[in-house]
Amino acid sequence: MPVQLERRTRLPPDARSAGRARRMLHEALRELREPGDADDLVDTVVLLASELCENAVLHAGTEFEVALTVTETEATVAVTDRGAGPLELHLAQPRQRYGRAATHGRGLALVQHLSSAWGTRHEADGRHVIWFSVARAAPPASTPAPPAPPDAERVWTTAEQARWLLHIPPGLVDRLEPAELVAELVRRLRELLDAQSVSVEVDEGDGTGSQVLTRDGSLHGEGPTVEVRLPITAPLRGVMHVVHRPGAPSAADPDRTRDLTELIANRVAMAIESEWLRGIDQRRRAWMTYLAETSELLGQSLDVDLAVAVVPQVVVPRLGRWCAVHLVEPSGRLRLAALTHADEDELPELRGVLDPDGVPGLPTELRARLAEVVRDGAASPSSTAVRFAVPTDGIALPLRARGRSIGTLLVGRPEGRPHSPEDVVMAGDIARRAALAIHNAQSTGAHVAVSQALQQALLPRALPVVPGLDFAAEYLPASSGSDVGGDFYDVLTVDPSRWLVSIGDVCGKGARAAARTGLVRDVLRVLVRDNRSLPRAIEMLNDVMIEADDPLQFCTLAAAMVSRRRSAPGGRGGLDVELVLAGHVQPVLVRADGTAELIGTFGTAVGLVPSVRLACTQHHLGPGDTLLVYTDGVTERRRGREQFGAERLLAVAAAAAGRSAVQVVGAVREAVERFSADPLDDDVALLAVRAAR
Repeated sequence: MPVQLERRTRLPPDARSAGRARRMLHEALRELREPGDADDLVDTVVLLASELCENAVLHAGTEFEVALTVTETEATVAVTDRGAGPLELHLAQPRQRYGRAATHGRGLALVQHLSSAWGTRHEADGRHVIWFSVARAAPPASTPAPPAPPDAERVWTTAEQARWLLHIPPGLVDRLEPAELVAELVRRLRELLDAQSVSVEVDEGDGTGSQVLTRDGSLHGEGPTVEVRLPITAPLRGVMHVVHRPGAPSAADPDRTRDLTELIANRVAMAIESEWLRGIDQRRRAWMTYLAETSELLGQSLDVDLAVAVVPQVVVPRLGRWCAVHLVEPSGRLRLAALTHADEDELPELRGVLDPDGVPGLPTELRARLAEVVRDGAASPSSTAVRFAVPTDGIALPLRARGRSIGTLLVGRPEGRPHSPEDVVMAGDIARRAALAIHNAQSTGAHVAVSQALQQALLPRALPVVPGLDFAAEYLPASSGSDVGGDFYDVLTVDPSRWLVSIGDVCGKGARAAARTGLVRDVLRVLVRDNRSLPRAIEMLNDVMIEADDPLQFCTLAAAMVSRRRSAPGGRGGLDVELVLAGHVQPVLVRADGTAELIGTFGTAVGLVPSVRLACTQHHLGPGDTLLVYTDGVTERRRGREQFGAERLLAVAAAAAGRSAVQVVGAVREAVERFSADPLDDDVALLAVRAAR
């Protein structure tokens, strides 16, 4: 028999595949339909093929192929999957009986009842084929077929209809998303009612209004409509619409339509609520992760500018199109501290509106709103968001920390929707975290400023300017934060011909080390001014430190009394140096001829034991010679396991011989910095005294 039409398509094991197969068959058969064909040929073929495709999706769970072959006398459809007979296994499972019928696998029952011939075939390669044929020509009127005996098992009772509507195997339910499950239920209801269309609309109460969740059937139709509300929990609201075909039998029985629709509405409502609750849980988890990441970002810096700059970056675009942070100045005025926009081209115009010092500046209404936020934020810890409409819709929240308002957080409206209650709550949480981070950064900044001021107070403001002498010094703190170092240097003019040069290192850091540093420097100055010798002055300094009864705050000290040579008229014979080392590293004497050596005799650190042993050594600096004193941060500078060391220091100093004191100090500092790229782990103090030529 010649083949008039042949179509094939391969489909995935997806709930939507049956619909795609129906469309393919419907279009192909409509094109080939002839006047002699039975009126219900297309509908019969599409119905039976749809059932076989659903069986392939539900039970085989593999990719399947639909093949249509049309001859002059019949239309044949074959559905091929690669399951090893799972349909038979499914049908063999014990099930509860419903009503008078307990038949399962409705697709095969319909195939047997409506087709001219059908069968199954198992190929050697594992393919499983189910096929059927439907005759194209109507049976002769002269030989009517004898009436079929009534088949009670094939009568569709109300219970069977309900079961077919609601029964979806657990294996398929596990693979379907809730929206796909709702679509499948809606499709079954439309086919059972032979309706024009069935749709489900849901309003999640988030301000976006009602949305069509799924629709099966044609959008166009003017038949009777049945509307059933979904039994779902607030704030969810939903409704199912059934539009009948004009003149369809189901339109004449609205009670049956409503009963079946209400029955499936309960199952649809459960799927919608399940999806909604899962979405809420996912959003809650996402928000928790978002807040945790925000807290981590806000806590990474104790710099005020960096902490403020992070805030808009974590807000946009998740909570709004733009975000701005205003901080309250000591004068009470608001200052625009940070601003960002999802569209960078909008930033200049937005800055001009939000910057109080910009042009045109804050609008009067927004300025009043911000003043209200600052005032209410300082008065109440539970201040709510204030909404504004200029320059765009948005919300303003107070930045409140430690009982006072430190600024405001402005968040522009998200794109395409207003701020939801969940957005406002989340923005308030971020405002609290941001306020705490900014306040901590401000407090740390103030503490650092005080510490740095204290550190500078422990160093001389300026070195003496003396004809015939050249002084130079540098101080490199290991920390630029609040940890005040214990290293110091000092130059005191005792009289017009004598100068006390001292450098020391107090054990420890912080406020206690700073207090001890100030004690050592000031007490030594007072003792030396009373014309005491250096050893005696340092012994008395040790007594003062011992009386403090804090052995952990001892100090190493190098003190040198530098004086002009009395025998040299005009003070041009160089410098005499009396040097005492109280536990301190040896200074370097750099000769003008390019040699360098360590000088001095080690003694006991001050503040460590009641009695100290000290030795005073005499040295001479000729014209061009330089005395370099330093702290152990120089020689103990590390590069891995290697130290900068005294030998490297001597080499660098010797290379700088004959240069000015500033150049000698600079050469040593550069060598120390080049030696290791790691941050300093100890303070470095350098002080050089050079005898002029």
